Amino acid sequence: MAMQQVNASTDEIDLVALFQALWRQKILILVITLACAVVAVGYAFLATPYYKTTTYLRPSDRSSLDQLNETGIYKLAPDEALGRVAASLSSYDLRREFFRQHPDLFEPIMRDGRPDQLSFSDFNEKAFEVLRPDPKRTDDRNAYVGLALAYPAQMDGVSVVNEFVDFVLDHEREAIGREVAHLAANRLVGLEGQIAAGRAAYESSKESEIAALLEKDAIKAAELQAERDALRIQLRTKRDNRIVQLEEAIGIAESLGIKKPSPLLALNTATIDRGTGQTPNTDGLETPLYFLGSEALSAEREALLARESDDFAEPRIAEIEKELALLGRNPQVELMRQRDTDDLFLADLANWRKEAAHLKAIDLDVEALKLVRLDQPAMTPSGPLKPRRALVVALGLVLGLMVGIFVALVRALLMSNSRVQPI
Repeated sequence: MAMQQVNASTDEIDLVALFQALWRQKILILVITLACAVVAVGYAFLATPYYKTTTYLRPSDRSSLDQLNETGIYKLAPDEALGRVAASLSSYDLRREFFRQHPDLFEPIMRDGRPDQLSFSDFNEKAFEVLRPDPKRTDDRNAYVGLALAYPAQMDGVSVVNEFVDFVLDHEREAIGREVAHLAANRLVGLEGQIAAGRAAYESSKESEIAALLEKDAIKAAELQAERDALRIQLRTKRDNRIVQLEEAIGIAESLGIKKPSPLLALNTATIDRGTGQTPNTDGLETPLYFLGSEALSAEREALLARESDDFAEPRIAEIEKELALLGRNPQVELMRQRDTDDLFLADLANWRKEAAHLKAIDLDVEALKLVRLDQPAMTPSGPLKPRRALVVALGLVLGLMVGIFVALVRALLMSNSRVQPI
């Protein structure tokens, strides 16, 4: 029975005895707490402090990009410009190029015996942070991009951030200037090709027009020549028929012995119809041709046989010759062939030249482009990011107290077990 009471008393925890044991070891707890506090204070004041600085950029006004947009070949909205700048701020290549051009700003992070590129890569991975708004909020008024940098006390982090932002903005301006120049050059090449193609097409159309005009004149000339030949054949046939009539009349006159015109012919006041070979009478009767006498008829026959051309007998032939002479020299064709240049007759050439002149006159002042609005530049922070000295010291005190109590409890337990002897 006594054995059970002793065991029960040993298994139970006496809180009063526990506090008494801790109180007896208060010096130990205090020493351990102060030791941890000293370590914490040493870390807080001896560790290299890190600071954090941040800059914020917002979209610029639309009027700030008017000069760029008025070129007509490049369009950039303020939110697009902000997106370009944000992408460049995140670019490792641009950060590395900035590091190469400003090694003095990054000298504090360089370690002896380690390549500078590796030191910068480690710093870049841990120190830079690009800040963006919540993607769920699409309000343009909340659009921004920020760049934060955590840096050691030896580094001029404010200059790093501000100068890097200026470096990125200069890079983007130069990139836009090159893009505009390339677009203008490519468009000029395209316009030159269009002008050359337009000239070739017009030259081809002009030759086609000249060929059509000449063909039309040739067809008209062929028709006139055919008409002239037909008229000449007709006149020659009439002349041959007249000669046959004269020969018949001459034969009759000679057989009748009529050499001179007969007195009967004087009775008729009508003229001789050369087409029929008869002399119409006033009473409707025709006077025989042989009344003219063989001498007059023979003279007319000889004149008809000696005639070389009958063209004078038909006025239409003279008109045809005039028309043929005009067709042989087309003024429109001659003027088209005598042109010094065909550019004046190209319908779109004026617009092409106007556009080319506009492209050549583009003089974009990239330095005046305000791609973003600086809402807040990087400024010297009021305190370090880490270590937070007050917090570190407080944690050191709490941790020291906890360790001291734990050590005291372990010592009290060991001392208690050593005094208990088995019965």
